[in-house]
Amino acid sequence: MSTPALAPQRPRTRISWLRVLVVLVCTVAVSWGGYRTVSAAVTQLDEPDPAVFAAYVDVTAWPPYPFETPSGPEEANVVLSFVVADPERGCAPSWGGYYSLDEAASEIELDRRVSQLRLTGGQARVSFGGQLGTELGTACTDTEDLVDAYQEVIDRYELTSIDLDLEGATLQDVEGSERRAEAIRQIQEEAAAADESLAVWLTLPVAPTGLTAEGLAAVTTMLAAGVDVAGVNGMTMDFGVVTSESAPLSDVVVEASKALHGQVRAAFADAGQSLSENDAWAKVGITPMIGQSDVATEVFTVEDAEVVNQFAQDVAVGQVAMWSLNRDSTCTAPLPTVLTVVQTSCSGIDQGASRFAEVLSADLASRPAVPAPESAPSASPAVVPAPSTGPAGEVVDDPETSPFPIWDPLGTYPGGTKIVWQKQVYQARYWTSGVTPGAAGAGGDAPWTLVGPVLPGDTPAPLPTLPEGTYPAWDPEEPYTAGTRVLLDGVPYEAKWWSQGQEPGTPVQGGSPWVLIHPGA
Repeated sequence: MSTPALAPQRPRTRISWLRVLVVLVCTVAVSWGGYRTVSAAVTQLDEPDPAVFAAYVDVTAWPPYPFETPSGPEEANVVLSFVVADPERGCAPSWGGYYSLDEAASEIELDRRVSQLRLTGGQARVSFGGQLGTELGTACTDTEDLVDAYQEVIDRYELTSIDLDLEGATLQDVEGSERRAEAIRQIQEEAAAADESLAVWLTLPVAPTGLTAEGLAAVTTMLAAGVDVAGVNGMTMDFGVVTSESAPLSDVVVEASKALHGQVRAAFADAGQSLSENDAWAKVGITPMIGQSDVATEVFTVEDAEVVNQFAQDVAVGQVAMWSLNRDSTCTAPLPTVLTVVQTSCSGIDQGASRFAEVLSADLASRPAVPAPESAPSASPAVVPAPSTGPAGEVVDDPETSPFPIWDPLGTYPGGTKIVWQKQVYQARYWTSGVTPGAAGAGGDAPWTLVGPVLPGDTPAPLPTLPEGTYPAWDPEEPYTAGTRVLLDGVPYEAKWWSQGQEPGTPVQGGSPWVLIHPGA
């Protein structure tokens, strides 16, 4: 006998509070994740740009720093310093009061070197002012004259960014500050009308509490005049503190930078330009003085540089700089390694194998703060023409447009001699002969240093001369053998091989039998 079938019943649902809790947690998590995704897409959170590294170069210091041939990306963006008023011509720009712009082109090859830097992919800014000399805003008592003075420099070097280093007596000159602000506003407006731009950084002294009252006034004056201020660069140096391993200078630099950040944000807000915290940091620059500072008790070490670099990354400052590339090495004999007196060509501390530029720029952008213009080439010294080529594709040098004699493989060249080879200007580091410019000599050491390209408008430099009677005058009827020396119009030449009737200095097919004698050869 079987058990009779029962009518089916609805199964009873049993609630698991644990499962309910899991479902609720998952629902909240999914909802929060979706909210975060949508919120990020809608609000587009402000992501700061990486900081830019730019190192100052003292253009008038000796020995000259070869910024035109950067050793690495940390040297690709330089700030050339300083343009001040010419002490003899008042409202006229000069480099350090030593060179007019034309003199800088001829005596320190500045136009050519800037062009060479740009050929490597680097960029140059110019800094006006500095600790010494008279800033143009003070020297030029007429605003239009001041506009012309600034514009002359901007045009000459085709600048898209400048630095105004305002310190000392310059900050005390209220009228000069107002003229400077008005002039810069006009220059920026004219640039904008031409579909160009000019970024303007203000470099000012700071204390641990931030800008001085005069420095803050300089910022507010610029903003009140309508100047588009790219950023405020704090000179985080010369605080007058005593540094040690337990009290490193980097602590003071960070403290001063934080104070500067607050002042910048407040100053822009007062001018009607509200900045987020990130935006305000993007308008802050940090510039330490590497090694021994002007204060005997104050030293900025490589370890300090590491701390400042990490801080700059953490807050994404607009710019990290340093004073200066000229000083980024350990002092060598006859100077001692460690000094308490500032040197222009070394840091005054034992850096070992480290370089401040590499440490401060690590993981920062070395790109220019403002892209170079993409306009058509102009006739300014910064624009380099395409080299002429011969039948075999080789570059042909023209003595009529070469600023120095064309290199001759049989010539002898004392140290310091400048020549042209394949549309490039080279300078001999020491006495050399037979080594092609750009090639390594005996032992792998290159005797030639690249200065920069031949520029539009270049003309031959005056040839060296010697007193009449130093060598016999060249005679077209006289046969000459190799090694014979003669004078033609006071210019000395040496015979490379036998010749007769071939005038020295005159190009001929197959090469001249004469080579120019350079002073000291």
